[in-house]
Amino acid sequence: MSQIKDIALAPSGADKIAWVASYMPILNSIKAEFEHTKPFAGKRIAMSIHLEAKTAYLAKILRAGGAEVWVTGCNPLSTQDDVAAALVAEGFEVHARHGVSDAEYREHLIATLSCVPDLIIDDGGDLISLLHGECRALGRNLIGGCEETTTGIHRLLAREKAGLLDYTMIDVNDADCKHLFDNRYGTGQSTLDGIMNSTNLIIAGKTVVVAGYGWCGKGLAMRAKGMGAVVVVTEVDPIKAIEAVMDGFTVLPMDEAARIGDLFVTLTGCADVLVKRHFEVMKDGVLLSNSGHFDVEINKHDLEALSTESWERKPNIRGYRMADGRILNLLAEGRLVNLAAGNGHPAEIMDMSFGIQAKSLAYLAANGALLDKRVYAVPAEIDREVADIKLRSMNVSIDILTAEQEEYLSRVE
Repeated sequence: MSQIKDIALAPSGADKIAWVASYMPILNSIKAEFEHTKPFAGKRIAMSIHLEAKTAYLAKILRAGGAEVWVTGCNPLSTQDDVAAALVAEGFEVHARHGVSDAEYREHLIATLSCVPDLIIDDGGDLISLLHGECRALGRNLIGGCEETTTGIHRLLAREKAGLLDYTMIDVNDADCKHLFDNRYGTGQSTLDGIMNSTNLIIAGKTVVVAGYGWCGKGLAMRAKGMGAVVVVTEVDPIKAIEAVMDGFTVLPMDEAARIGDLFVTLTGCADVLVKRHFEVMKDGVLLSNSGHFDVEINKHDLEALSTESWERKPNIRGYRMADGRILNLLAEGRLVNLAAGNGHPAEIMDMSFGIQAKSLAYLAANGALLDKRVYAVPAEIDREVADIKLRSMNVSIDILTAEQEEYLSRVE
């Protein structure tokens, strides 16, 4: 039985889903295909993903392909209760509420896996971790799954390297039609949306410190610069640091950046990016936010230990007063600010990512029995198919190689 906040919220959620569906031509195209081919007939799919309108529409696409779909969130603060209610009203099994405790969040994950899925969609690796631990028995029918975020891929690859990965997984995060657009343009826009909506403050003129210059960091730095910010990048990878410099940004160690930043955004996928020694030297009134998957990048324990008091200054902003009177402001409890304090990525961007998800799951349903228990890249033909659909929806045409050009490129001499 579903666990949601209030089924009466369903009409609002249904409106949200209908809105995004009108801006997701890739999923609409795949829906028409799936309704005909039924790639998931007789199969159960468990989804742990940020539960909002775009995700809900993906669940509907998978059901159109014949699947029984069970849905939960992948972050305690990113679930939109009206969207969860809308799915339940349409007959989906949903275990998710906004603002649950860590224990309730885990309970919802386990309840979702209780369907004994044939396929999973994971975001951050929580489902796969449970399937390797206390929920191992619930993975007895599992063909495989997809993982769509950098943090989750790190966890999967660590398992694979240690010889501890028991299931076939597809790395959706590193598909070109995912990371080049979702991570860069989606994260760049939605992170600033969440920050601006929460603070009602200007970006122009501020020194914005971007921790991590992967695809998400690149997107955020580009957007912040375009809005008039002075952008400082911190990195541990020398190659990415050079790229940031050549892209026109100042690169500093965080120990130096901590003294000059007005707005900090962590996007590394690693723990303890901002810790006690950084908080001790920050300006009064700084804004601290995170767009990495887990709430470990800003060390909240250090922040609490240093503060003489803390209080909710306004929704999604908690102030921490230091002994010298400075106030440091933590946004969205240090969780994903673009989802915990915003609506997540734009629909047109998630259309591409979820197109990759849907087609990759169909690929697994058809071929999973032949694959090893390891992490696979998204097949190139899926990436290209999604890109082709996207271009057509934008009324953009490209050139096609002639037979002679194909022959020329294939020569061995």
